[in-house]
Amino acid sequence: MKLEMLAKMESLDSQNAIISKIRDLINLKNLEPGDKLPSERTLSEKFGVTRSNVREAIQKLEFYGLLDSIPQSGTFVANIGVIAMNGMIDDILRLETPDFKSLVETRILLELKTVRLAALRRTNEDLKEIKNALEAYAAKVLDGKDAVQEDLLFHLAIAKASGNSSMNTFMLTITPEIITNFEKYHVCDKNRANVGIDEHKAIYNAIKAQNPKLAKQKMKEHFNELYKYCYNIK
Repeated sequence: MKLEMLAKMESLDSQNAIISKIRDLINLKNLEPGDKLPSERTLSEKFGVTRSNVREAIQKLEFYGLLDSIPQSGTFVANIGVIAMNGMIDDILRLETPDFKSLVETRILLELKTVRLAALRRTNEDLKEIKNALEAYAAKVLDGKDAVQEDLLFHLAIAKASGNSSMNTFMLTITPEIITNFEKYHVCDKNRANVGIDEHKAIYNAIKAQNPKLAKQKMKEHFNELYKYCYNIK
């Protein structure tokens, strides 16, 4: 097993152990919605871990809506019952780190939705951001440079234009890791970068024309290589 994978597993195990202890603390002290948790420093000393470890665990519970952190005030139990909270934390602890192929599949499903919504809801400002990302991507590719970050920004601009904050958050969460690992997993041929310019333009034009059906079709065509990779299509 690779050292990178081992490190991720150890980090997840450590985070889950802290989450379990936070749950036990909430139950032991019968904390209710709105009650304040001890400070990060107190928790780190109590659990025998670093403050950054505690902070990461709290941030994860915040992400799932189980805790609320208020600047200068502290961290509080969210407005959710104890039974529901314990059940959700059990589910969180059972979550596995998604493998790369799962992330790619999720991205395909998500972006086919966001591009349709972007075509329906985009504003002129959204369109400008998408076009700027497209032009930056094209300039890098034509100059023979790596355009991974510009590709990322193009897709994130579309997610933002969808007007759905939850989808935008999911995209912000999964897309960076996917795009930065393309080369590592040999998903796409480097020579496809030039083709990507035309595909990006087609997606942009469909969004500009506010044609959701065409936008979805152009995104599917753009994901042709990802489909092959994800579903083992030869």
